[in-house]
Amino acid sequence: MAYVFGVVLFALGICVSVALHEAGHMVTAKAFGMKVRRYFVGFGPKVFSFRRGETEYGLKWIPLGGFCDIAGMTALDEVTPDEAPRAMWRFKTWKRTVVMAAGSVTHFILGFVVLYLMAATMGLPNLTAEPAISTVYDCVRDAQTDEEFANPVCRPGDPAPAKSAGIQPGDEIVSINGQHTETYADVTTLVQPLSGPVAVEVERDGQVVPLTVDVVQVERPVQDPADPNGPDKIVSVGSLGLTFANMIPYNAATALGGAAGFTGDMFVQTWQRLMEFPERIPAVVSSIFGGERDPNTPVSVVGASRIGGEAVEQGLWSLFLLLLASLNFFVGVFNLLPLLPLDGGHIAVVWYERVRDWVRKLRGKGAGGPVDYSKLSAVTVVLVLIGGAVTLLTVTADIVNPIRLQ
Repeated sequence: MAYVFGVVLFALGICVSVALHEAGHMVTAKAFGMKVRRYFVGFGPKVFSFRRGETEYGLKWIPLGGFCDIAGMTALDEVTPDEAPRAMWRFKTWKRTVVMAAGSVTHFILGFVVLYLMAATMGLPNLTAEPAISTVYDCVRDAQTDEEFANPVCRPGDPAPAKSAGIQPGDEIVSINGQHTETYADVTTLVQPLSGPVAVEVERDGQVVPLTVDVVQVERPVQDPADPNGPDKIVSVGSLGLTFANMIPYNAATALGGAAGFTGDMFVQTWQRLMEFPERIPAVVSSIFGGERDPNTPVSVVGASRIGGEAVEQGLWSLFLLLLASLNFFVGVFNLLPLLPLDGGHIAVVWYERVRDWVRKLRGKGAGGPVDYSKLSAVTVVLVLIGGAVTLLTVTADIVNPIRLQ
């Protein structure tokens, strides 16, 4: 039941995102005085509708999209005589740009809100692997005497390097023996060969605090590079007696900055994923015919909903929310690509007309006519067919060979 609830909840989140995307177009269009004929959530047969003022609002049976019908989105759209003065194409370029970009901006706002709620309640994933400390152990022990390496029931005389030095949960290690540490991997690499007093600097409440930690050598199992399939071998490594945070905690105030920084990181990752998108399609095709499904391959709404269901089933609410935020950022960025029929394609056409008319004015000529969208129809059809094929592939892969949480 938890899985089904998660799938339904994630699908509902997608529907709300789509509805708000179209609402972004509608609200900005109405604010500028454009006429909005219809605002519908979903596609297919109509479930119900009602009219308020000049706009018809409604719901359709297939909740996988929606639309906002603005009169005169292009100069080629038919408008009635009473609509003509308020046709969208008559408005200034910047106003039309705002209206067409409002859908993506809504996704960005939704993604930020989800991240802020995560930060304020459960923290944000430590994507940059910063060496923030989550736990300081009471002692550290060898692998042979303690399978967990840090037994909560410590024996008299067991060393407690980090605790004895005054390191606290929430501290961030910034240097080891004067060497800067950007990630917890840096800390591990520097500490493992050490033993005895070590100069450690931590950042605490915005200030750098110098400490001295008496690093101890303990025995740990590691994979033997010469025999990766064989048993681990026991080696001696330096230990601080702490663990690093997988989630960075925030309060209601600091969550704003945390969510803003995390949003920037997600924009970078989203752009990278978009650039890698074409090269990952062959792996999707391979997975349909029995190949191993690469977890980095694109997923459809079906696949994302399944992962969301598994996250809820396993109690991984942070993953559920992160996936929902990621989807909003991806859709928002993707929709701004300068390709028709995406909003970004319409924005590109509007600015092409603006720049063209500016150049014509410099040459002493009048403004040119509106772009003939019919000449772009062939390109639009090709892009729609490609988009449809990719959607079909990802949906098929998500049904026959879905990505699963381990």
